[in-house]
Amino acid sequence: MLTVDLSSQTLPYLRLQDTVYQALQLMNDNQVTHLPIVDGEKYIGIISEDDLLLADDEQSVLNDLNQSFALTSVKSDEHFLKAIQVAAENGLSVVPIIDNENDIAGAVAYSDLLKHASAFMSLNEPGGLIVLEMQSNQYSFTEISKIVETNDAQITQLNTLNNPETGIMRVTIRINKPDVSDIVAAFQRYEYEVKYYFGEELYVNELRSNYDNLMNYLKI
Repeated sequence: MLTVDLSSQTLPYLRLQDTVYQALQLMNDNQVTHLPIVDGEKYIGIISEDDLLLADDEQSVLNDLNQSFALTSVKSDEHFLKAIQVAAENGLSVVPIIDNENDIAGAVAYSDLLKHASAFMSLNEPGGLIVLEMQSNQYSFTEISKIVETNDAQITQLNTLNNPETGIMRVTIRINKPDVSDIVAAFQRYEYEVKYYFGEELYVNELRSNYDNLMNYLKI
């Protein structure tokens, strides 16, 4: 999915002749703390609520605050995960989207990006999660996939994170099977370090434990 496909139809743009007061009002109305600034169709930059609040006069026009404009944006033909990266790295509530001519193509709220990321990772689908740690030179997708598939499951999402200082790789696996106990046991037999796992049986066991504790309490 490209960033332009996620562009909001409701987020407004600011103009250089808008006042600080108008900009703050638009941010408040749309429940964001950033908005893009345009001159015609050209993207000029993005300004934050914090910078607006530092202005001496709320009737000042945005053109007088151009030193506070950030040029952060993503291209319309980039994957939407790039927009999440840009938002997270720069603390943005809104990410401007521009084309190759630096014309504004849209904007997307960070909250909407997170919703799309959840759908992208199938987090609303039933399944389990297993987190492994290993030396990066020991990572083998083929072996990990084989262990999962041998236990009648499939990997629906796999993410890796390297720590260059320690050489440790963290592998997060999303599996289309809510009961992951057999798969966890299989990884342990192959001497994988299982850091965490989350599956349906954990919630069942927790409910059972809470129920047993309640019954024991009532017997006193």
